[in-house]
Amino acid sequence: MGLERHSITDKRIDERVPVCHRTRAVGPAGQPLSLVIVDLSANGLMARCDTALAAGSRIQVLLPVIGMCFAEVRWSLGGRIGCELEQPIGLESYYEVVTMLTRETDTRR
Repeated sequence: MGLERHSITDKRIDERVPVCHRTRAVGPAGQPLSLVIVDLSANGLMARCDTALAAGSRIQVLLPVIGMCFAEVRWSLGGRIGCELEQPIGLESYYEVVTMLTRETDTRR
């Protein structure tokens, strides 16, 4: 039974930009969370998180330029979470955020 029998498709249509940005967040019960965002799109993000969060949890994430934004955890696996932003990041702001975060990522290498 090989993988050729399974149809695995990525339903995300937005380009994901790899980044490495440590930020603060607030969990569903108001608890502080520490996240490292590892990729970002205008509609969502993937992050490493030490706290177990269930799919469907609503969190707040601090993003540069944007400030605190609400996101829904869509999946959680092995210390990583995938989140959909409640409000997509506008195009101009998105480019500012990506520029800032990719510059940050480049200086860490």
